[in-house]
Amino acid sequence: MTSSLIEIPARRGKAAFVSAGQMVTVINTHGEQVVDTWAFNRTDLTEFMSNEHTRAHSLHMVPRPGDILRTNKRRPILTLIDDTSGGVHDTLIAACDRYRYAFLGVEGYHDNCTDNLFAGMAELGLKPEEVPSPLNLFMNIPWSEDGTLGFAAPPRPVPGGYVRLRAEMDLVIAFSACPQDILPINGKAGRPVEAHFTIT
Repeated sequence: MTSSLIEIPARRGKAAFVSAGQMVTVINTHGEQVVDTWAFNRTDLTEFMSNEHTRAHSLHMVPRPGDILRTNKRRPILTLIDDTSGGVHDTLIAACDRYRYAFLGVEGYHDNCTDNLFAGMAELGLKPEEVPSPLNLFMNIPWSEDGTLGFAAPPRPVPGGYVRLRAEMDLVIAFSACPQDILPINGKAGRPVEAHFTIT
């Protein structure tokens, strides 16, 4: 058990083991950094937090305090306990990858959340078999009634705002401080910065 701040370095990934009943607090340290978030069953990495399955039960596009986040086997994996960040999160957009940046006109390698997931998990000696759709904490993807999506910096960013999650099973949690600097999702300057989390 640790209550000290663990850094998710800017543009990089980090993962950690979490036991059932422990709390994970994800802190948007500077107020404008998107944090892609994944959770896997510790004993079976093919079972993971699934936005699609969660939405079918919560009937919310964006999770709210009290919502149970479910796996692809429809079992509880995390519960959202508190949210002081303003409640702007995304459950629709896939993790960025090298193909996304190539599509956006980037030549050569660009840091990306997909690689960050694998790098963070590799630090624990683990390798997921696939890249689930992440819960994109602090990411503002406004949508309209006609189904059109957009990209925007979070409104009224809250430096130090956090999301607190309770583990409902022994799990591995993984994060990426999203390196997106082509589209305006990481604050007005578009400059990725570090975020932090604690496990208690």
